[in-house]
Amino acid sequence: MKSPNLCSSLFLVLTFVSVIVSGSENSFEIQSFDEGYTHLFGDGNLVIQRDGKAVRLFLNERTGSGFVSQDLYLHGYFSASIKLPSDYTAGVVVAFYMSNGDMFEKNHDEIDFEFLGNIRGKDWRIQTNIYGNGSTNFGREERYNLWFDPTDDFHQYSILWTDSRITFYVDNIPIREFKRTAAMGGDFPSKPMSLYATIWDGSDWATNGGKYRVSYKYAPFISEFSNFILHGCAVDPIEFSSKRCDDTSSPEQLFAFVTPSQRSKMVSFRKKHMTYSYCYDQTRYKVPPPECIINPAEAERLKKFDPVTFGGGRRHHRLHGKRQHHSQSEADSI
Repeated sequence: MKSPNLCSSLFLVLTFVSVIVSGSENSFEIQSFDEGYTHLFGDGNLVIQRDGKAVRLFLNERTGSGFVSQDLYLHGYFSASIKLPSDYTAGVVVAFYMSNGDMFEKNHDEIDFEFLGNIRGKDWRIQTNIYGNGSTNFGREERYNLWFDPTDDFHQYSILWTDSRITFYVDNIPIREFKRTAAMGGDFPSKPMSLYATIWDGSDWATNGGKYRVSYKYAPFISEFSNFILHGCAVDPIEFSSKRCDDTSSPEQLFAFVTPSQRSKMVSFRKKHMTYSYCYDQTRYKVPPPECIINPAEAERLKKFDPVTFGGGRRHHRLHGKRQHHSQSEADSI
């Protein structure tokens, strides 16, 4: 039986080859819901469709809903096509994320895609976040607008997690690459995690710091999921030893996760669509966190976008609740 570390190294080579050669999620096997997931909560608010190839999650006044992977994974590539609820969605949160909070209550890890609903006429916002070793008081959030309407059709959202970096993708375009540094200590996610998808009421914070709450006259809110990919190293939940792992030739150092073309698209995406990054938030951090690499052009753009948060200035009017980050007008496509 291979150790998790060896399994991780072998998997990295496979991931590198697949992503570099194909540049597409199509190189990974798409599973049915029952092959990889199980119902988490919500009773009848989870509905399986298309012979098990798609799932609808409902939020109504009674409850939200969610599902979870059957296995724990130590590193891998995890993906799903998601269509978000339309119309008035203030306070509604759809999440696609990895976590081990049910096993490590005080020192859990987490890798998040969160979709934050909005009032009619405004764009859905997407947020990524990373926690390691229970560092929940130290947010590593980034927020973005999208170059499409995520309620019109399905779009692919993916997480690539290895022992040295985490990459978030939207429709195979990397939007964020988070590298592990020695200065982070144990704050990089390093323990096996499950994959989750949920829809729930985030009225207290999700839309303008809680100013706009869920209005159930627009319920039910429906999020749809399909094209499930769970491509990683599954581990035993008791012993944390490998249950299943891919075999390949001798491992070699993984030196890149994205192609030059993808990297160019990532730079373009961040320039056009990123509206918040914790690395530049001077109201939260007087000194940027140790893993942050400050890009002067990025810093200047965000400062012009929000001079208080990113320039260290003072607000003239006190805001209630969490910080507000006003969404940009719809940006040009990549």
